[in-house]
Amino acid sequence: MEIAYPQLQLALDFANLAQALRVAHEAWEGGVRRLEAGTPLIKSEGLEAVRRLRAEFPEAVIVADMKVMDAGRVEVEMAAKAGANVVAVLGAASDATIAECIEAGRHYDAQIMVDLIEVQDVATRARQAQELGAAIVGVHCPIDVQMRGGDPLEALRQVAAAVSIPIAVAGGLNSETVPQAIAAGASIPIVGGAIIKAPDAKAAAQTLLAAMQSGEGVATELFKRVGPERIREAFMRATAANISDAMHHRGWLPGIHALARGMKCVGPALTVWAYPGDWSKPVQAIDECEPGTVLVIDARNEGPALWGEGASKSCMARQVAGVVINGCIRDTTEIIELGFPAFASMTAPMAGEPKGVGMIGVPLKIGETPVRTGDWIIADGDGVICVPREQAVEIANRALDVVEREMRDHAEIDEKGLTLAHIAELRRWDQARGDR
Repeated sequence: MEIAYPQLQLALDFANLAQALRVAHEAWEGGVRRLEAGTPLIKSEGLEAVRRLRAEFPEAVIVADMKVMDAGRVEVEMAAKAGANVVAVLGAASDATIAECIEAGRHYDAQIMVDLIEVQDVATRARQAQELGAAIVGVHCPIDVQMRGGDPLEALRQVAAAVSIPIAVAGGLNSETVPQAIAAGASIPIVGGAIIKAPDAKAAAQTLLAAMQSGEGVATELFKRVGPERIREAFMRATAANISDAMHHRGWLPGIHALARGMKCVGPALTVWAYPGDWSKPVQAIDECEPGTVLVIDARNEGPALWGEGASKSCMARQVAGVVINGCIRDTTEIIELGFPAFASMTAPMAGEPKGVGMIGVPLKIGETPVRTGDWIIADGDGVICVPREQAVEIANRALDVVEREMRDHAEIDEKGLTLAHIAELRRWDQARGDR
């Protein structure tokens, strides 16, 4: 099978075959000719996914991302008979398994790609795969590593210096980084999210192919990962709801709401424990805030008020991002007019006294969620979420992934007239329960 490289490969990493096929048809119209039945799709739909891709795209190169680890002959035979031109085996598999895959591939006219995902010495294993007879080696930065800031380009350079066979590369590639991957030695850039999450997969494919042809990246704000320096920007692009989804529905500070529609604040917390109504420590804490900080005050969800207009003006002078109070606030009309993002569990006209009972910078627990100084706070119209500081980069990236996936779903609802239940095929995913 002679192929002119470089060639763009589309990873159809869906759980539902119908949605995968809709995107595949759009991408085909955009010029993609190499279609991958991703591992999630094969695990969900079985090799029927490969059969349908072969039936609907008879001229395509169909890749079955089987991630074979054992029983190489059997699994390659099944995938090839289903219509796969290329079958993926893990580089972490034994030499015996890889050799069996290659032998079976020769028998059934299927190429074998050795996926180097999580292999420690990628250059050595790539050379060994080439010696065993692999047609392709794949450099692969896994999604969970991408979410923590990883990318595949350094590993790609190492492999490119070690082998002469075509190299595939996957790991969060987009229209900016695909030309970099080709320049680093990739023959087959594998793109998933930058196409399958795009509202218009045809246009996304065309943009990527144009970037490959020109060798010049096309700037994008989507389908890219952030590092520590861009956490705030990422959290501002996401909603508290997106971030809750990214955290498996954890991190909520219950009962705390925005004073007005449209308020939002994002920033690292400075925590304050205060006795209900005692506004001494909350106000003192303002002077300890760095610009962009969110003050988080726990007063046991009780009154009277320990925050008002004067404290809010003081925060604005210090460029504090907002205040979150598990307790009572007043002067709400004035604070709303100021435009200062304030969130509280209660309002009342009566203020307490500054007795000085409290502590600044101490760990809090609001509902079931711990909050520490330095943890990230995201508060908007849906409520307040706390992200542990150690996980901030990962959760920021996962939240952006949620935002991007919703873009595709919303496009299918708005432009194709589908419903969310139809897109997600909810009925078939009802949890199966045995007798108990």
